[in-house]
Amino acid sequence: MEDIKWLEVAIDTTTQELEDLSARLTMNGVTGLVIEDEADFQQFLENNRQYWDYVDEELQEKMRGVCRIKFYVSDDADGRKQLQKWMEGIDKPYTTTALGENDWAHSWQKYYKPMEVGERLYIVPEWEREEPVPAGKTALYLNPGLTFGTGSHASTQLCLGGVERYVTDGCKVLDLGCGSGILSIAALRLGAEHAVAVDIDPKAVDVAYENAAMNDIGKDRYHVLAGDVLTDEGLVNELAEQKYQVVLANIVADVIIPLSAKVDRFLAEGGTFLCSGIIDVRAHEVVEALERNGLTIVDRWEKKGWVALAARFQ
Repeated sequence: MEDIKWLEVAIDTTTQELEDLSARLTMNGVTGLVIEDEADFQQFLENNRQYWDYVDEELQEKMRGVCRIKFYVSDDADGRKQLQKWMEGIDKPYTTTALGENDWAHSWQKYYKPMEVGERLYIVPEWEREEPVPAGKTALYLNPGLTFGTGSHASTQLCLGGVERYVTDGCKVLDLGCGSGILSIAALRLGAEHAVAVDIDPKAVDVAYENAAMNDIGKDRYHVLAGDVLTDEGLVNELAEQKYQVVLANIVADVIIPLSAKVDRFLAEGGTFLCSGIIDVRAHEVVEALERNGLTIVDRWEKKGWVALAARFQ
């Protein structure tokens, strides 16, 4: 089948003119507008700052001073005719960039290749699952396009190293802030008997179940919930009905710090709390919170400015 070609049309504007330009394009029949605006970007960061400790500087620089609208037409005579119609009465200059169907939908896959993590894990994108797995490695199949948690980020790799060290055959695992489910699914692949995973984003539930199914893990061993353990006491009570030998939290310092006061509700005697996603300059705050709530640090790992901690009640 012939590869469909597309044109990405970009119109630079100002924050003040953005709303009017969007309305005019919509009236001309444009659908699927993509708006890139530094002001909206900064507002989004401010309103959601509790979910991260830093924002990539390259991304911030890319958005600096940006205010533009993008839309797409087919790269042929019909598409160019449609573009001319959509731009009627709009005297702003625009640029076009040619894209192939494959460029648009699938080219990101080339950035995800199988990779070794820790001593035993071998993370494999679903489209390469037929590739042989190195001897002595445990395969973990994932769809990296689904949501956060591909195994490529240093904080996830640190936590996966902790999973290798502390997960034992037959243990129970609780994964708080599970994202793609990578940590809890890895624990099950490495011998855990049962895992419960929770994420504040409801979309993570289906994503985690889909990734689990790729690894032949069913709902008899894996249970995924949506909710916020910091604010939903009913959810906390439900999770605390059983105890877990390993509790995982690859989130950020601002969530781990208040979460440390609830860990005793979930952790079995002698169990381990593994937390990651901690930028190094804030690690001391997390350590202080853990110790304040009766936990003792038993392991610490660092990589590329990120810190992971293992703690236990002594």
